[in-house]
Amino acid sequence: MSISNDFYPNASLPLERKESGVPYVRPGLHVESYNDFDPLRHVIVGIADNQHIPEACPASNEKIPANSPMRGSKAGRRTQESIDRANECLNGFAQILENRGIIVDRPGAVDWHNSINTPDFSISSGFGCMPPRDCLLTMGKSMLMAPMSFRSRYFEYLAYTDLLREYFESDQQCMIEQAPRPRLSDDSFRMDYVAAYEYLSDEETMARSLNKEYSTRETDILFDAADVMRLGKDIFVQHGLTTNLAGIHWIKRKYEPMGYRIHTLSFADNHPIHIDATFCPLRPGLMLLNPHRPLFAGQREIFEKNDWQIVEAVKPSWDNPPALCYSSTWLSMNTLIIDHKTVCVEASEKAQMEQFDKLGFNVIPVDLRDAYAFGGGLHCATADVWREGKCEDYFPNQFSGSHNVSHWEY
Repeated sequence: MSISNDFYPNASLPLERKESGVPYVRPGLHVESYNDFDPLRHVIVGIADNQHIPEACPASNEKIPANSPMRGSKAGRRTQESIDRANECLNGFAQILENRGIIVDRPGAVDWHNSINTPDFSISSGFGCMPPRDCLLTMGKSMLMAPMSFRSRYFEYLAYTDLLREYFESDQQCMIEQAPRPRLSDDSFRMDYVAAYEYLSDEETMARSLNKEYSTRETDILFDAADVMRLGKDIFVQHGLTTNLAGIHWIKRKYEPMGYRIHTLSFADNHPIHIDATFCPLRPGLMLLNPHRPLFAGQREIFEKNDWQIVEAVKPSWDNPPALCYSSTWLSMNTLIIDHKTVCVEASEKAQMEQFDKLGFNVIPVDLRDAYAFGGGLHCATADVWREGKCEDYFPNQFSGSHNVSHWEY
């Protein structure tokens, strides 16, 4: 599915290969990351090139607000004007990072206009690769391609395979991995889940969420990388609409033998999708929490017993998300930490910048709001390749059941 760059001027060029077909080695390239706040040295920044609004599928429907004009008739390629503007934002963000000495890579070119057809489903187009954080999970010296639950994102990993192949060849300790591929058949979802929008109140949809009645069932192993929060030896995974319990159990079986401790988190949230606009680590000992999506008391215990401060995020500057956006206004929280004292914040989020200033951060404003509709905020638009630092134990005070998945199932 790789194509020419005519529609993808911001994509990484096809890798130059030796006669053997093996990519050239990039001397000094290093893959390693254990959290979201150690000094950032190498990152992937997404692109908006040729992105589509895919037709609805059982997983993506839940992410589209009930009154959104994206429901029904809006499937198709996004306008060139919106694509160009989003890329202007993303390219500016990439330049800010490069000016700080951070290596920036971009995804490769894949034709999202192609339909996706498997033995289990068909959908008219792909999605895009503005938010690499959804697809790629860097755990130590491994980069894992997540299975993902949207049918339109089934082949999204192809945008990164050339880069990952180059990382593998350049860093002799790097491991590239792929989680089990899901089928995403109708059996993978509660097919009537979204129809409930027509008659359920907010209170009823919240009750449904608290009962773990999500659009995804347990048929497939499903998780998005953006539902995983890395804090050294401890990995926290949100159970919700894009990550099921089978996905969490798979993460547990894979990473606990390596010495990691796996915890699940759940929030009082009608639409729990991706943890990075709900509960965000800022530096060792400090978390930012969405006040509209509170963390359950029992799940605060591990943070409180290890002297972590949990601060509620300030109100976003906007009352509504941009047009044709999947995400909420709480992308104000979706920031990129450069190091323990430096943070990138969307430039229009004045109150959020002021809060970070009071918390002792140097704030870098980044114009990104016009790219929100393509997949999220500053954290979504990036994926770590290398952060300096080692795998620290930020939660030495564990307790009985603290890293047992069933302990957290309220």
